[in-house]
Amino acid sequence: MRPEAGAIRSLRMRGGIYVLNFYSAVFIDQLKRGRKSATIRLGDKSNKYERGQVVWITVGFRHSPREKIFTAVIDDVEVKRLDELSRRDIEHDNPEFRRLEDEINFLEQIYSRPVNASDLVTVIRFSQIVEPPRAHLGNGETPHPN
Repeated sequence: MRPEAGAIRSLRMRGGIYVLNFYSAVFIDQLKRGRKSATIRLGDKSNKYERGQVVWITVGFRHSPREKIFTAVIDDVEVKRLDELSRRDIEHDNPEFRRLEDEINFLEQIYSRPVNASDLVTVIRFSQIVEPPRAHLGNGETPHPN
């Protein structure tokens, strides 16, 4: 009997904590407001991220302190050519962008190298995991002996 594809995928998941890091503090507000719900990474990253994986969304520079913004679940990982990106893909990565040329220029700045429309990218869509507030015991006052 052949196991379901979902079962195979879950067996491949690696342990540990994974991070989707953003280098610019400009994204903090967009992430917190839910305006940024995807990232477009140059190259095929499908071996690193997969649907259902839990990651920390952080902001900061490499080899420097990073701020954890929230925990998220990966909703989808899609590898495609840059010129196959939809307007929706681009807007979910950066709500200020509408055109492929904007995304290409942005990727060139991040990766410090020329990028062209035939390059492979990975679109990683994610959703914030909202945790319920923790229950409080008592009324929050310091206990007094009777």
